[in-house]
Amino acid sequence: MLSAALLLLPLAAAAIERFTPAQILDWEPHSFTGSTRYALADTANGPAVHARCEGGSASGLFYRGEIDLTETPVVEWRWRAGQRPQDVDERSRAGDDFAARLYAVDEHTILRWRTRALNYVWSAGEPVGSHWPNPFASQARMIAVASGEPDSEGWVVHRRNLREDFRRYHDRDLTELDALAIMTDCDNTGEPTEAWYGRIRLLPAGAG
Repeated sequence: MLSAALLLLPLAAAAIERFTPAQILDWEPHSFTGSTRYALADTANGPAVHARCEGGSASGLFYRGEIDLTETPVVEWRWRAGQRPQDVDERSRAGDDFAARLYAVDEHTILRWRTRALNYVWSAGEPVGSHWPNPFASQARMIAVASGEPDSEGWVVHRRNLREDFRRYHDRDLTELDALAIMTDCDNTGEPTEAWYGRIRLLPAGAG
């Protein structure tokens, strides 16, 4: 039994896909308004993508490629929020700015009305677990996975099952995903925002 289990270990390890901060920085830039500054930074917890938004910009870094949700349905990421908007209604267009976002996108380039997205955000005021339609595009669902001020350590690690979340929030049972992205934006409030993004991994369900 032990030998059989050992034979399976390389297969399980091979299913994990990792994106280092340096690799994330090479993702495709996409601007909605202006350009958020993304740069590689050294932190006490290792390398990170440092995002700094000033002057009302909203742009992200996108990974476009087939993500097999039958093999790696779980996304894990590390991040740390810094300066961000305060006392805003994040469910409104005027308050739709976040220091840290991770997007997962089921993209349809021709039938764009078919596109659906999950936005995992570090909220300034909405409680963890709350969710709402994006005020600009109802096809995107906002999900607060962190909220308020970071603790003394600052860094937070999250895991979400993308396949389960697309079922829950969009009633879609996806086997593939088209894109992942990070974004730090300040175009609606005009207030500076800042965050750090660490490693992102795609994992099998039940990974330790």
